[in-house]
Amino acid sequence: MRFGTRVFLLCFAPFAVLLTLSFWIFEQVVHDTVRNGVRASLEENQRAIGRVLAQSSLRDNRFLRIAGENAALKAGIQLLLATPRNDEARLTVEDQLSELCGQMGFDLLVVSAPTGRPLAGVVRKPASGDAPAALAAIPASDLSAITPGPLSLNGRLLQIASVPVNLGDEDLARLSVGEYFDLSRFSAPVVLMRGGKVITSSLPGATPGRIEDALRSCEADAACDTRIAGTLWLSLPVKNVTAGQRYSLRSFQNLDSAMTPIEALLRRTWLTLSLCALLAALAFGVSSSRSVSRPIASMALRLKAAEKTGLLPKFSGEESTIREVRELAESFNRAAAAVKESRDQLHAAYVEFVGSLASALDARDRYTAGHSHRVSELSCAIAEVIKLDSTTMERLRIGALLHDIGKIGVSDEVLRKPGKLTASEFAMIQLHPSIGRRILEGVHGFAPYLDAVELHHENWDGTGYPHGQKGEETPIEARIIHVADAYDAMTTHRPYRQAMRREQALAVLCRNAGAQFDPRIVNVLVGIQETEDEFVGHELTEAV
Repeated sequence: MRFGTRVFLLCFAPFAVLLTLSFWIFEQVVHDTVRNGVRASLEENQRAIGRVLAQSSLRDNRFLRIAGENAALKAGIQLLLATPRNDEARLTVEDQLSELCGQMGFDLLVVSAPTGRPLAGVVRKPASGDAPAALAAIPASDLSAITPGPLSLNGRLLQIASVPVNLGDEDLARLSVGEYFDLSRFSAPVVLMRGGKVITSSLPGATPGRIEDALRSCEADAACDTRIAGTLWLSLPVKNVTAGQRYSLRSFQNLDSAMTPIEALLRRTWLTLSLCALLAALAFGVSSSRSVSRPIASMALRLKAAEKTGLLPKFSGEESTIREVRELAESFNRAAAAVKESRDQLHAAYVEFVGSLASALDARDRYTAGHSHRVSELSCAIAEVIKLDSTTMERLRIGALLHDIGKIGVSDEVLRKPGKLTASEFAMIQLHPSIGRRILEGVHGFAPYLDAVELHHENWDGTGYPHGQKGEETPIEARIIHVADAYDAMTTHRPYRQAMRREQALAVLCRNAGAQFDPRIVNVLVGIQETEDEFVGHELTEAV
């Protein structure tokens, strides 16, 4: 992964994670706020229903007291108490009860003896098909002791209230009134339960079994969130509406329907804000990563390029606006300056060593004393005319000083022999370029000069040694040293001959230009010598 990409991810990824976490926290806060609002609304609804039911209870009690004072009803009750098996007396009481039910809108009226034994009663039967709801007498076999609270009759639940029927100071009987437990009076879905079992429910799309399973994890008197048939509901116990002992009421509010529009709006708003924030973060991250990665990547590339040259680059502190990057560049520049200074000192010592090595080599023979230095100076003079670059010029200068280093491996008898060399002796002399390369290639600092040392006896026409290279296959440094070496050898005394005059040596070079020597280099050397002759002649004329 690229450095710039890593920097961008380090800048952008934490912001994206933080944005996602912020959205999740904000969503939870909104969810809790909506849930609390739904719960408050549900509790207020329950309180309102409680007030309505309380008013209804007061009204029912008032109606019951009025009914208990009904003279015809009292007379019928007296007759029925006196002759319990008298059907006419029973019918009379049932007629009175039906009339009172019809007038007051009750669903059940039952007359009981002071001992609690039921005497007669009527109940409103539910509508069936086209037949409307109607009042009917309750068979004596279905009557049981009536107590205030819930009463299950014919599979339906009724809420019972009772008042005494007095005759003077005597309790003549008890009159019990009942109304069907109607869940439609609640504006929210309600479930009536007994002992953990659902008695009746107005919760849409939910079977009693699913409701019971979902509510098992809810505490009896506490609110809870529960999922029923794929819908999330807030369930709240109804505390201000009495359903009687062992019965419990729980009202429900659909949290999904309350949350869906808010969550949709929240997601749209958050998506818009997040998109804008992400785009801003993206732009900021790209800008920040570039401001960090570009100067560092540039430094890395330049350092990589320095591996080939061996020269440490200098960095500008203005390449980055980041203080730490500028300080890094400045620290590196100081380190590079220290390395350069050490390198220069090492190079100076190295050059001094090379000069000493060349002098020691030339000192083996009085005839070759100073030969390597003269060849080096003449080679540099030729290179200046050709306008070689400074790096090649330095490589040429050192290479010329070391060009005969391989003669260390040639015996003095051969080097100093005054007569003509035999074939085997000349073959030994021809080995000195290869010997010189093997001597120098073991030292890393001498690597740039190996070609000059090994190839300075290659001829232009390919007849030289050790590889028989032709023309420009041989590096320019070796071709220059070849000409300068031959010229200095011809113009100095050797054990086997006297030194040639300069004109003779130049004539020999010119005859062999294009065969043994590079013609262009020979022409440059001739030009240099002619310039020196003119300068010397001019100096002599002025002296006379």
